[in-house]
Amino acid sequence: MKILVCISHVPDTTSKINFTEEDTRFDTNGVQFVINPNDEYGLTRAIWFKEKQGATVHVINVGGQETEPTLRKALAIGADEAIRINTKPTDSFYVANQLAAVVKEGSYDLIIAGRESIDYNGGAVPGMLAKLTESNFVNTCISIEVEGDKVIATREIDGGKETLSTSFPLVLGAQKGLVQEADLKIPNMRGIMQARTKPLHVKEAVNAPQLTQIVNFEKPAPKGAVKLAGSVDELIDLLHNEAKVI
Repeated sequence: MKILVCISHVPDTTSKINFTEEDTRFDTNGVQFVINPNDEYGLTRAIWFKEKQGATVHVINVGGQETEPTLRKALAIGADEAIRINTKPTDSFYVANQLAAVVKEGSYDLIIAGRESIDYNGGAVPGMLAKLTESNFVNTCISIEVEGDKVIATREIDGGKETLSTSFPLVLGAQKGLVQEADLKIPNMRGIMQARTKPLHVKEAVNAPQLTQIVNFEKPAPKGAVKLAGSVDELIDLLHNEAKVI
């Protein structure tokens, strides 16, 4: 089984976010970048298939040279090879086209992408990638088992779960539940040393339309001051006369 895991290079949620050039560009100064959490769940499951079933695991990212430390971390976790498509990830459709070109060239059986990234939360790339590569698609996936050519996948749906039987080629939209946080792998020294010698291929982008562009960013409005009520009567008075919600 040949697996491709799509890796997004995203800001750590503890980083302080700022914008420059009249709020049209994200300021990366002082920001720590990590593997997108949903992608990390998928990568961990892929490494499980490598260890238990002898799968080959490649990781891929669409981005500039600054994303290579994130790819190297994925290699240290256990991936065999990394691919970086040398272009700015401007929108979901453009990114999906870049990934699709590599998928078609590499003849991958299973493609795992996080159901969404934590920076833009678009949630569009996995479905687009499945369509562009004419692959089966299971989104919000929380379980996958492979028995020969048969794949059993479970996904979250409104009000419950749904178990599906499908086949390769398959695109998965991964999320928490595919593995648990306790199962996530932390690179050890041996893995870090091996990652330095594993292949990291750089490919140039294919021609693809860029359908959207960022006009500007805007931070959420700051929260108002908190007022503590000393009694139930005072709370009722505040809700009635100040908040005017009762």
